[in-house]
Amino acid sequence: MPEDLGDIAAALREGSLTAEALLDRCLARIAERDPSLNSFVAIDKDSALAAARDSDARLAQGAARSPLEGVPLSIKDNILVRGLPATWGSRALADFMPEQDELPVARLRAAGAVILGKTNVPELTLEGYTRNDLFGVTRNPWNRDLTPGGSSGGAAAGVAAGLVPAAIGTDGGGSIRRPASHTGLVGWKPSTGHMPRLWGFPAILSDFEVIGTLTRSLADARLLDSILQGPDPRDRRSLFAKPAPWPNRKPRVLYIPQFGAAPVDPEVASATQAFAATLAGQGAEVFDGTVFFDLTAANRTWFVISRAGVAYLMGWRPGFEAQAGTTVQTMAQEGRAITGADYTEALEWVTAFRLRLADLFTQYDLVLTPSAAALPWAADTPYPDRIDGREAGPRDHAIFTGWINLAGLPAISLPVAVSKERLPIGVQLVAGFGQDASLLAFAETIAGITPPPALPVWSDR
Repeated sequence: MPEDLGDIAAALREGSLTAEALLDRCLARIAERDPSLNSFVAIDKDSALAAARDSDARLAQGAARSPLEGVPLSIKDNILVRGLPATWGSRALADFMPEQDELPVARLRAAGAVILGKTNVPELTLEGYTRNDLFGVTRNPWNRDLTPGGSSGGAAAGVAAGLVPAAIGTDGGGSIRRPASHTGLVGWKPSTGHMPRLWGFPAILSDFEVIGTLTRSLADARLLDSILQGPDPRDRRSLFAKPAPWPNRKPRVLYIPQFGAAPVDPEVASATQAFAATLAGQGAEVFDGTVFFDLTAANRTWFVISRAGVAYLMGWRPGFEAQAGTTVQTMAQEGRAITGADYTEALEWVTAFRLRLADLFTQYDLVLTPSAAALPWAADTPYPDRIDGREAGPRDHAIFTGWINLAGLPAISLPVAVSKERLPIGVQLVAGFGQDASLLAFAETIAGITPPPALPVWSDR
């Protein structure tokens, strides 16, 4: 039975596969494999079966709504789905059941996709691994002692283990790209506004967080992007004017192997360097560079926005803080110490930073970095405390991703290598604001030259 979205769509159209049989396969794999992974936190079997049968009827009539007709997908648990719990990984929302689909989910349903269930997240999707007090720890299919990363860890684990063909996640600071790197997937984070959002949870990270996808291939990422992107007048961010495509010339790539003195795993560094050489060998102009912004200021801005957002959220729903985990309670306390002047200063820094990035992308078409500074670490540990034999702090593993969210830029993580311990490694390509289509097209071209490592073969280990 096919695994990629394109092959699945072809089999469904040809009649060699039915949507109901495909759903049954997913449910059987979840029952067999997910107890040792904990990627799914809720499954809507009855609704999914009804949707699959409706898809089969349309396919039989030659009336498929899109290439996604009849394809099962998972949805990250901070995205609202009608009829399924939306807990955001928090005990405070254990009983919350939205009555309306968030806009990206509504678009998927309108395209004929089958919404199968929700995937696990850290509480409020604010950590780089996947664990919460409500559902516990999610594990990596490549090695179940290790984490798939976060916060889209459940989404990544489900796709990597073959439980679903693709997953919808969110990325507020690298939450799609790093889990993709840790599980051998393609992780797509579009520009702010590229995929409009409505009817979701409060935006505690300003406009930094976007909808994105985790897939097995670039073609699958482009297919999902074609369904989820496009303006909606109710989300003004989606109405931003898009720049012209790249000119027809050799792409100019700024390669940054390390941010300041922050550590990078040697195998990650080697794989990224090899990918840079591949780009150069294919005709790209590759320029070596160093970090081009103040890391301390960026981290401070991130801290102010996120902590203020958590503090706000504690008053959004009665009793939230009393039921929240200790990490969230600490974040809320930190947020209450932030002043309005602090918040305004942070927003002004973001505005200046975005202007600086606009200038950078008049000189270069792409920035290349590792997707994550570390390989996957222990599943129940928030972050690796050592990278390349050196002490590492809570965000050192994530140093390459958060700046892109501050800038609102499109970025993609591509699987390019496997470590000596059989752990996947990804690299990240970043483009200028609104250059989503150009970035996806280029990434698909280069991915054909550097095929990704095979996904893990399932076992009962």
